[in-house]
Amino acid sequence: MVGAFVGAFGLLMLSAFTSVLAGGPLSVKREQVNAAYQAASGECLNWEKADLSDAQKVDCSAAHKFEVTGTADIAGAYPKEAPFPTPEAWEKISQENCAQAVTTYMSGKLDPEGKYGVSTLNPDEKRWSDGYRQIRCGLQVTAPSGAPLPSFGSAKTQDQSNVYDPGVCVALGEKNTVGDPIECAKPHAFEIVGVVQHPEGEFLPIEKQDAVMLEKCAAVAAEYTGGADLRAKGLLITWDTRSDKSWAVGSRKANCKVGAVPQGENLVAWEGTVRNPNGAPLTTSNPPQTTSVKPQAEPTGAPLHSESGQPPSESGKPSNSGKPDKPSSSAPTTTTENR
Repeated sequence: MVGAFVGAFGLLMLSAFTSVLAGGPLSVKREQVNAAYQAASGECLNWEKADLSDAQKVDCSAAHKFEVTGTADIAGAYPKEAPFPTPEAWEKISQENCAQAVTTYMSGKLDPEGKYGVSTLNPDEKRWSDGYRQIRCGLQVTAPSGAPLPSFGSAKTQDQSNVYDPGVCVALGEKNTVGDPIECAKPHAFEIVGVVQHPEGEFLPIEKQDAVMLEKCAAVAAEYTGGADLRAKGLLITWDTRSDKSWAVGSRKANCKVGAVPQGENLVAWEGTVRNPNGAPLTTSNPPQTTSVKPQAEPTGAPLHSESGQPPSESGKPSNSGKPDKPSSSAPTTTTENR
């Protein structure tokens, strides 16, 4: 049996009903029509520049960073003489105007712990001073830092499970948290070795999910690594589980991961990859979390910042505590510890 086994840490980032980008406005430095100010509900936007000055409407089947779910006019609460909102005020605006609207757009089936998070596109300070008071509500997939990740297909039709593709490594963040996708050659917390699809049906209790993942992740890791002895490398196999809230909206996928043996409750960073170099090519069957994710130029991941340079609100960060669960039951021939 490959390596040492341990129960689900459940450390991949959690989405929440907060605006990860509401810490600032859309900054446009050139006076031309920006697609972000014209997009309608159901349309998707993509951009490369941090200030979104190159934002363009794209087919939602193509890579995009924002799916518009509706617009909101906030002129009633913020008349022309109102000062430009602070990052905290933008968070409040997003909550009050977009959280419920996005849930309605998703027909009530938005996974609160899934890969999609509620976000807004806000006017810049110049438009604000001119009296522009329209915001665009939408859905994004973001890394734990808040940096936007590419998404494919409308959120209405996609599996919302919070998973990464095989071959993705995720950094070890501050205070024992899991960070953004990172090159596997650099210190990281986990390497994703596969994805397990749970069947349809009633919610599978966590202990039963653990039993399923224990068996399936063993096979997944053996194929991914070519049968490597992970225990000899100081590594073990772990996995994620889905909560009843995620299960209720159809999220059935969960990651199998390899990480270093933790020191007590603390994760340990390690370098390199356990992938078999002679193995079959990896397939990215679970976009938008792909191996093509690049480090973000802005670690806060908030491209909609004001030109005054105000940082985004702390409340826009993922809510995951990042503390690993105690190991759960495992096979007789492996290291065991009760939860």
